[in-house]
Amino acid sequence: MSNVSDVAKAFDYHGEALDNIFDTYAELRSKCPVGRSEQHGGFWFVTKSDDIFAAEQDPSTFSVGPSMMYPPVSEVPLPPIDIDPPEHTAYRKILLPLFTPQELKKLEEPIRRTAQNQAQEFLKMGSGADASYGYARPVPMIIFGRLAGYPESDWPKFDQWIDDIFYERIHNAPKAEAAQQAVYDYFANLLDNWKDDPSSATLIDYLCRAKIDGRPLSRDELLRYCYLLFLAGLDTTAWAIRSGLWFLANNPDAQKKLRDDPSLIPLACEEFLRCLSPVQGMARTCLKDTVIRGQEIKKGERVVLVFGAGNRDEEVFPNPDKIDIERQENRHLGFGGGIHRCLGSNLGRRELVVGIEEFLKAVPEFRAADPSQKWHGVGPLNLTF
Repeated sequence: MSNVSDVAKAFDYHGEALDNIFDTYAELRSKCPVGRSEQHGGFWFVTKSDDIFAAEQDPSTFSVGPSMMYPPVSEVPLPPIDIDPPEHTAYRKILLPLFTPQELKKLEEPIRRTAQNQAQEFLKMGSGADASYGYARPVPMIIFGRLAGYPESDWPKFDQWIDDIFYERIHNAPKAEAAQQAVYDYFANLLDNWKDDPSSATLIDYLCRAKIDGRPLSRDELLRYCYLLFLAGLDTTAWAIRSGLWFLANNPDAQKKLRDDPSLIPLACEEFLRCLSPVQGMARTCLKDTVIRGQEIKKGERVVLVFGAGNRDEEVFPNPDKIDIERQENRHLGFGGGIHRCLGSNLGRRELVVGIEEFLKAVPEFRAADPSQKWHGVGPLNLTF
């Protein structure tokens, strides 16, 4: 029987730790809902849904600086995600017009066409092909690449940079730092060659034209904002599509149910976001001494809001560890909450739903070719069909 103190001290939510993370979440929620890990230099963790939502709504106590990612993916704060109000509001407003439901309607046809085309490309690869690299990753890359204004000839570089930044930073920091520098150099060149074309309305255009308090963004602000968009726009949606396909490949009854009744796919996708979320946790820094469930957290200490644990909170979700593709009430944290809720959540959700819809339309009944492949990340997912 495990010692809960040892479990808390060893708690991590990166890499191989995710293999059996759901059992760890359940034990911590039950016996140590707020505790302190000794990993990555030490951090507090919060695992209950209500506590996480409360912290998300309290920027006067919990700052997003210096980075919401822990360990960080950048040595400097990335706007708007790592910026507190009131400055956060001005940065966030720059791109809000591009992510409204009205603008999303304009993207519906391009999203669907991209998914259809990529599903056909995947089919050509044949049974046993890798659905991560053949479908889950290219779909959001194509969609977001066009929306952002990244030249199509550059897209082949992106996967390796993303992998190195996100998945090497824990065990191979120099490799992650080299990839980060490559991305910054890439955007520096892109900005150097940007020309204001009134007929163009990409994310890069919006940033370059934006003003805060009457001034344009500095070059440093532009680079950091571009870097954030690059990370946020590619990895998380690819993960979500891949994890949804992973579940369906390993649960043939659920796959059949969605094929028989595609109207259930949006509900299923909310469950994928709840149970298999690409974002398992985000960090805060305490701006003042505070107490959560009797635990005293000091000013300056780092706190990780463990979305993945909150998403399986038995006080919020009946039978929380069951992926119920017909679940109706689903107040999950897949996109975070509060003022820092994911800016691109409408787009990401639509990419996921359409991605699953079109894959099921195009690809016959499929199974996992390699049961050892895990639910998390964007690594290979080989399917037989």
